Amino acid sequence: MSKPSKEFINPTTLIAPAAAVYSHIAKVRRGTIVYISGQVPSDASGKIIGEGEFEAQVEQVFANLKIAVEAAGGVMADIVKLNYFLAAEVDQVDVPKMRPIRDRYLNVAKPPASTFVVVSRLMRPGWLIEIEAVAAIDD
Repeated sequence: MSKPSKEFINPTTLIAPAAAVYSHIAKVRRGTIVYISGQVPSDASGKIIGEGEFEAQVEQVFANLKIAVEAAGGVMADIVKLNYFLAAEVDQVDVPKMRPIRDRYLNVAKPPASTFVVVSRLMRPGWLIEIEAVAAIDD
């Protein structure tokens, strides 16, 4: 039996991932690597979904990520790395509200490696969050 194409690793010699919402390492043995540009809270027409509503924007961003990874022939469980960019205007008490939305889309038993960055603002006024992804899709 061959090894899985992806392995998510959390060495005990590193700090434990906060609330187990990410993995320190995503190891890809085989497959096609797909880079997904930062997805934003806009629909296909460019309309901002959930203007001023953080949770609605997070939902739209993850829905867009799902569309993108599926367009490449993958599924959300193929995502091995996420980079989150959060506009500084978002109140830090709202950030945990993102987790239940994220958990509906991702494999929470094997979460992707992740980086979370707060930025002064995003490209378009009104965007509160942007997420880019790397997926490893089995051949």
